[in-house]
Amino acid sequence: MAERGRPRRGCLAGLALAVVVFAVTVVAVVLALRVFTATDSGTGRCTAPLEDETLGLAPDQADNAALMGAVALRRELPARAVTIAIATAMQESRLRNIDYGDRDSVGLFQQRPSQGWGTVEEIMDPVYSTNAFYDVLVTVEGWESAEVTDAAQDVQRSAFPDAYAQHESRGRAFASSLTGYSTGALVCRLDPAADGGGSAAGALDTVSDRLARDFVDIGLQRAEDHLLVDATTLPAGLDDAPARRGWALAQWAVATAEATGVSVVATDGQAWVRDDGAEAGWAPVGDSDLPESVARALQQAGPGAVVIA
Repeated sequence: MAERGRPRRGCLAGLALAVVVFAVTVVAVVLALRVFTATDSGTGRCTAPLEDETLGLAPDQADNAALMGAVALRRELPARAVTIAIATAMQESRLRNIDYGDRDSVGLFQQRPSQGWGTVEEIMDPVYSTNAFYDVLVTVEGWESAEVTDAAQDVQRSAFPDAYAQHESRGRAFASSLTGYSTGALVCRLDPAADGGGSAAGALDTVSDRLARDFVDIGLQRAEDHLLVDATTLPAGLDDAPARRGWALAQWAVATAEATGVSVVATDGQAWVRDDGAEAGWAPVGDSDLPESVARALQQAGPGAVVIA
């Protein structure tokens, strides 16, 4: 009888282990879905709509997507380039600037020094790596009309050439907002800024530095408690619509707000207010709780103006 008992105990132990592994796997999948879909109404996530669905990113991912949008605008590349870049980086690094990967791959796009992409230090600079990606993308014949996964593969030469397609919808949703074609669309729901408010001088310093990094040369005026940014100083790209460029810059400011600490972004009569937390969204300036100076600055500014506070 004892000999028969041992296998039974082993089976029970194996079953218990399998249950534990399954439970851990379910928890991991749920957490991953919360990070990468981010469609609920809590704080700590950014969303953008596409047709009948809403796609999400964690704030640090949205921050990197915003850089890709800014670099494309500065280079006068169409929204399609941003879609391809975001989808590629989602597959390669989950849109995070990681310092590890397969063999010597590093960075947002998992570019390899051994394949001529640059040094590790260069590739770990997200501005450099994004420009390097676009440098190759624009040499691909017919990339503007190619399937996203085909264009990405022509740049990346991945061992999994079809994997990029799964991220196309998320790429399109955020690219449309970050290039200003979708207006009042990209929303981040965040906890209050750590310093108690994005109007602090430190936050304005940070966002000014980020504007210079991502857009290089852009017109702005600094007041005591806000920045007035002239989005019409951005390259016009495919058209000369000031409001579109204003929305592109405003939604960039929202996507980067977790890192910069800003609390208010306003353009085209609409405002996003960080302190609204889980209820944050774009609303008419008259319905938003804005500092008087911000509302006045926006009212007096011309088309394409963005107020950041």
